[in-house]
Formats: sequence, C-alpha cells, structure tokens
Amino acid sequence: MPTATTVDVEGRRLRLSNPDKVLYPDAGFAKADVIEHYRSLAPVLLPHLQGRPVTRKRWPNGVGTDPFFEKNAPRGTPAWVPTVELPAPGSTKNRETVHYVLVDDLPTLVWLGNLAVLELHIPQWRIDPDRSGAYPDRLVFDLDPGPGTSIIQCAQVGLLLAEVLADAGLRAHPSTSGSKGLQLYVGLDGDADANQVNAYAHQVATGIEKQAPKHVVSDMKRALRENKVLIDWSQNNAAKTTIAPYSLRGRDQPTVASPVTWEEVETAARSTAQQRLPLRFWTADVVDRVAEHGDLLQNVFDDQYALPEHQP
Repeated sequence: MPTATTVDVEGRRLRLSNPDKVLYPDAGFAKADVIEHYRSLAPVLLPHLQGRPVTRKRWPNGVGTDPFFEKNAPRGTPAWVPTVELPAPGSTKNRETVHYVLVDDLPTLVWLGNLAVLELHIPQWRIDPDRSGAYPDRLVFDLDPGPGTSIIQCAQVGLLLAEVLADAGLRAHPSTSGSKGLQLYVGLDGDADANQVNAYAHQVATGIEKQAPKHVVSDMKRALRENKVLIDWSQNNAAKTTIAPYSLRGRDQPTVASPVTWEEVETAARSTAQQRLPLRFWTADVVDRVAEHGDLLQNVFDDQYALPEHQP
C-alpha cells in the first residue's frame, strides 16, 4: 500500500499517512482498519460524542508500546476541526485552559484515526454556551473487576445495580467497557450539576456495597478490590471522562466498548469461569451488531430523568 493517500470525506480533503501501518500486531489490524472502524460506526458513535470535549489516547507505534493521553488539539490541527477552550481539569482559578477537540462530524473522526487515536474518552456533560459549569445529561457507573473476579461478576453486580436504580425510577442501559468491565448509563434531564450527580452516584455505590459487602466495593483503594467488583461512581465528576461507546480499546486485540442487552448481561451472569469470558466484542462483531440492532444505547438520549434527591 502507499505510504500516504488523499481521500475526500464529506467534502474535506484528508491526507492519510501510512495506512498499512499495523497498530494491533497480534491481529494484523492496521491504521486503515482503525479508520474504517470509525467510519463504519460513525452513525451511532457521533451522537455520543456530539458537543463533548474529547480526550484522546494515541498509540502512534501500535499497542504494546507506550501510549499517551492528549487533551489539547495537537499542532497542525486543521482549521475546520471544531475546538473549544475550557478551564483545565482541576484548575480552581481558571487560569489554565485546554483547547479540546470536538468530534462532531465524520471528517474529524477520520482525522483522529489517522493520528492513531484508538481510544476516545468523554465526560458525562456537553458544552452549554448558555450556562457555565457542567450539567450532565447522563449518569454512569463503571463496574471494574478486581483480582479474582471478571466480567461475570460485573454482570452479577450490574443486575443488582439496575434493580436498585429501577426502584428509584431510573432505567439503566448496559455497555461493555471494551476492556475488562461493564458500564451502566442512565439518561438525565440535565438540571442537576456534576457535583450533585457525582454525590448521588457515590450514595448509590456505597448503598450497594452495604448490601453486598463480600462482592462489592465503592472505595477506590486497590488494596480493597481483591475478589470484589468496584462500582466506580467517580466518573460522574465534571473533570473525569469515560470511554465512549463504540470506541476501540488499546489492548492486544481490537476490542470495542459495545452496548449490550440486559438478556446478554443475564446470560453472562450465569456463566462460569471455565467458559470463554462473555461480553467481549471485536470491531467486526460490533459492526454486525449495529447492523442488526442499531444503537442499543439510543434510549439514553430518550430518557431524561430528574436526579432523585436521595439514594434509593
């Protein structure tokens, strides 16, 4: 293949460099395949990215080498790529700012693929020019398996968490993280600020830990996670991000953060350690799933729940 090629993407001329460079050596998955993944899934991915400042994780030399996170738009960013200037995360005096990239269209997505951006990380809120501060339009729980546990235990905890949220009048929607764990999303009306949403998520997580202390932990300390599933509530913090649905992951294989059905979660919860771990999807799997089901997280956009005042 050529070392560079120029393509037209919705009227934008993009120069793609080294499209045959392998970024997933174990799978023989090249940069061109990364770009095709994002091109194919753009109709379901872009709505989740729309209006959100994107933190990118890049592997210019492929997985298995050192990646780096990138928040600022890199040098040489085309003038047509939308960006937004925001206070740096954790900056209390608002003196430091970050020029984030907004991934609102297919040309920007393809451009990022050409930069070997494998992972797209986003906050739970969108840019709102009418008010300052972060007002999340979704609540997220990230279920992370500690040593001695796996996605199977995450599925079991996910079912319990969904039941607790349902008792509070909230419908949760599951997605794999594309790595080891499971995520649950709840659509919000955007009236509560990030501090309120984060506090509520913390209350829910600690409440479930009290119900199932042998299986669940809500404290972030790694020493407490053995044989337990961490309910990470902290990703609702305005300064934190979560892997975007349909994003690739920078692991040995091109796995994807994939929305799933509750029936699939229930099946996974009944699995045994002797079986192949469930809920693990490669890019080709996810393209086929979207062709069959569409976006299984569409209801996160449709649901606009008010944040409950108290823990369920």
